[in-house]
This record gives sequence, structure tokens and C-alpha cells, in this order.
Amino acid sequence: MHHDKLTEYNAMVIWVIGLAGSGKTTVANMLCDAFWAVKKPVVLLAGDNVREVFGNDLGFTERDRLSNASRIRSLCYLLDQQNINVVCAILSISQVDRDWCRNNLTNYKEIYLDVSVDMIEARGDRDIYRQYKDGETKNVVGCDIRFEAPERPDFIIENKNSIGDLINRTKTIAENILSKND
Repeated sequence: MHHDKLTEYNAMVIWVIGLAGSGKTTVANMLCDAFWAVKKPVVLLAGDNVREVFGNDLGFTERDRLSNASRIRSLCYLLDQQNINVVCAILSISQVDRDWCRNNLTNYKEIYLDVSVDMIEARGDRDIYRQYKDGETKNVVGCDIRFEAPERPDFIIENKNSIGDLINRTKTIAENILSKND
């Protein structure tokens, strides 16, 4: 059953964007916990989980990453039409995907985790960047696959400090989002 935009409560789709190791999963899980804490059901979609659901039929080339993002957009649209909250943890390498979401989803919010490859690598948060530099892997976003930073995110978290800072900033964003959606 489709709920129109005039319903008392509009579900939202929150697109958590950033490079591998930027903190997307941490932020997405915290946002889901915040929804559940106020008795608002939510579905978490993460890029790798969606790949698994579809039988891991996509690789990690730019084309495959765009195909996976398209699947996630479609799932978000399906859930949005049923008035179900969704939090996505996704690299989201293309502004085209984010523009589609903004234009087609009822209540879309973007959170961008802004952190450089060098900082992620220095923290040891992801081995993939070292593997790329050592020639052990390819198709790494931020290295040989271009990452288009979002043009107009609703929230930016500069994840350059401690995990505590990331947690505090996420709590503030969750409170902001949920207070505007009561």
C-alpha cells in the first residue's frame, strides 16, 4: 500500500556516504539504533549486504559499483513507497545516484563522512589502500576509481578526530533528523 506525501508520518531514507573505512557502518548502525529507540522501525541496507542478497553477482569495477548502487536505490524506493525508514551505508561514488534519490524519494537525507584515503590508511582502518599501493588489488574507490564527493549533503561529518567525536556528531545528527520527523 502506497502512502502519499500527506501522511502524518513520512518515512525517510538516509544515505550515509563515504570511502571504505570512513565510518559509514558505525554511523548507519547508530542511526538505526536511534530509530529503534523511539519505536520507529528501520531497515539497514549496506552495499556488501545487498551484494550478498543478489548472489554476489557483481564485482568491484566502477560499472559493478554503479549497478549495485542502482539496486540499492530501487530497494530504497520500494521501501519508501511502503513508508518504511531506511538507512543505507554506501560508497555512492556518483552524484547521479544521489540526485536520483533526492528527486524520487519522499524524505531523503544525505550524510557525508569526509575523510581522506591517507587518513583512513594512517589509522589502519582499511588494508585495501595499502594493498592497492602494493599492487595487490585494483578497483579501489579513491585510488583508481574516482569518488565524486556529494554536491549538497544534508550533513557532513569530518571524521578526522576520535571515534568519540564521530559518535557524538552522529548522535547530534540522529536527534536532528528524528526531531524533524515526529
